[in-house]
Amino acid sequence: MKRGLMIASALALCTAGCGGGASGTAAAAPVPAPTPAPAPSPSPTPTPTPIASYTPAAAAIPTAGIALPLGKCVNMGNHLEAPNEGDWGRAIAEDDFTIIKAAGFTSIRLPVRFSGHAAMAAPFTIDAAFMTRVRHVVDLATAAGLNVIIDMHNYDELMAAPDANAVRFAGLWKQIAATFAAAPATVWFELINEPNTNLTNAKLPAIIAPALAEIRATNPTRPVIIGGEGWSGIGSLATLPMPADPNVVPTFHYYDPFAFTHQGATWVTPTPPLGRVFGGAADIAEIDRNLQTVRDYIARTGRVPFVGEYGANDVAGVPVSERINYYGTITAAYASVGVQSCAWAYTNTFRLRDGDHWIPGMLAAIHTTTTLR
Repeated sequence: MKRGLMIASALALCTAGCGGGASGTAAAAPVPAPTPAPAPSPSPTPTPTPIASYTPAAAAIPTAGIALPLGKCVNMGNHLEAPNEGDWGRAIAEDDFTIIKAAGFTSIRLPVRFSGHAAMAAPFTIDAAFMTRVRHVVDLATAAGLNVIIDMHNYDELMAAPDANAVRFAGLWKQIAATFAAAPATVWFELINEPNTNLTNAKLPAIIAPALAEIRATNPTRPVIIGGEGWSGIGSLATLPMPADPNVVPTFHYYDPFAFTHQGATWVTPTPPLGRVFGGAADIAEIDRNLQTVRDYIARTGRVPFVGEYGANDVAGVPVSERINYYGTITAAYASVGVQSCAWAYTNTFRLRDGDHWIPGMLAAIHTTTTLR
């Protein structure tokens, strides 16, 4: 568990937006708790330390495989990866993607709980109405001019028992791939969100190879994204297995420092207390170490990863200014080494948008690389 913190929902719900830190161990999932506990009393707030400055650079160029032209990206968090759309906040609206595009975003990541809407027996048929809804959402996003990552999210059973679910996993991807075979080249597939528990890096090749083969049967060159063990923490890059496929792209997630990003998160046990500020010397030193990890990965493998999730809790008691500092610093830091990132999340959790307006200052804080490729 992440720094000694038990994540109640990781095993019980495997809810949205799990993240990993420098150690690659588990982080928590930003989703409303089933029975919300009272928010903890704020601790005394220390005087904030000035935030370090990072300068975005051109996108890193891979020497092996491809890099995605992600640009500014936002996760559609707690929408289609909930047990049912609307369970964890409002449903996706018809105009959401024109709003997102107008705000300067280039891409969206769409977490989807396909496994919760499919038969358990072969051929593991995905509910037709649910697949139609996913396709409609993807069509809305592409029509708005956005790149779309279709991400298989919250497949709890696969994490607990990878071997027992491998055939079903491949069967689900066979259907998803066929459904989107004629989609624009700006639609990308992410095999599985945040491998954890028993789905380790050592286990990944045997589990993902059949699923990738099913995708390639109908989508021979479509980009496919793979993240590693321990909730795809940055430490997972050390042993992340990559198939011999030039159109596979690595990803990792970033929620460090956890005591800041998940303060007041009632789905974490014990709940990290409010009052943690961001930007002290230890925080910046941690970022710098992690940037070196990414540089080393690019130099060693020739592949360019992207940050598929990052963010900070928007619970009452966390000043918006602190969240702005975090989103700005993290995005600029990774952009300074040519790596792009995707914020968690749009409007339901770790929000960038509140009701009918963007939270003031949040959009301006988010950086990306100075080029897309």
